[in-house]
Amino acid sequence: MRPLLTLKVHETLRAALRAGASTVECSLDLDRSMTQVEVGETAWTWQGQHFPFLKTCKERTIYYWENDSFQPAARFTTGLIKLVPTEWGPPTFEIDGIKMLPTAQVSPYADAQRKVDLIQPRGKIILDTCGGLGYFAACCLQGQAKQVLSYEKNPDVMWLRGLNPWSPKTNQADLSLSLGDITEQITLLPDASVDAILHDPPRFGIAGELYSQVFYNHLARVLKHHGKLFHYTGTPNKLTSGRDVPNEVSQRLRNAGFNTELNGDGVLAVKN
Repeated sequence: MRPLLTLKVHETLRAALRAGASTVECSLDLDRSMTQVEVGETAWTWQGQHFPFLKTCKERTIYYWENDSFQPAARFTTGLIKLVPTEWGPPTFEIDGIKMLPTAQVSPYADAQRKVDLIQPRGKIILDTCGGLGYFAACCLQGQAKQVLSYEKNPDVMWLRGLNPWSPKTNQADLSLSLGDITEQITLLPDASVDAILHDPPRFGIAGELYSQVFYNHLARVLKHHGKLFHYTGTPNKLTSGRDVPNEVSQRLRNAGFNTELNGDGVLAVKN
């Protein structure tokens, strides 16, 4: 494992140096575990390897070790995508400054757990339409899902998953992670082939095709009778956005053959 640094951890290391401590306990995997680090004047040592203190360490950045230096966990391909630390440990990520996971009131991992519980994953084959950092998939596996079919269209998000210790390992028989656009890939899935669906798309203005009637019809097609779907919508302000996205989603899902109810920041639906 390579170490991950945040401003909080870097300040802990600096504080230990100022206090004259030779060792300090901290986390180098975003609070998944604690480890012992040796502190020196110009560097700190972990697992026998020396690492320099950073000249600049930014608050909303996670740094990973690559080619003998710490680099920001960020890429700019079609847009700026980056891992962002949270007070909870599990990070969120941003695309062009837009936060992709809720973090204000709850850990993004705990938020995923609540939503996964709604579809009762035990023993089920689950379609995870927009894989992101994989928190839905991880919670499904912890909930003893039979298999998770997960899709992610952005290769940079897949790269972030490889850095994130809170993302599930992909070399598991019960997790299939595919790089691909779910609006295309879902057409290849057989009818009634999944027991439950988790749909966590980017906001409507970014990915309107994931809110379309055509796509919802496909969700209904691949889902078994009485199967459950949780659809994250967020809670956009109707006064500023001019749209009532949760109720628009509910209506389209009903058109596709679901019974729906608003639940938290999304819609819980059951196929008729």
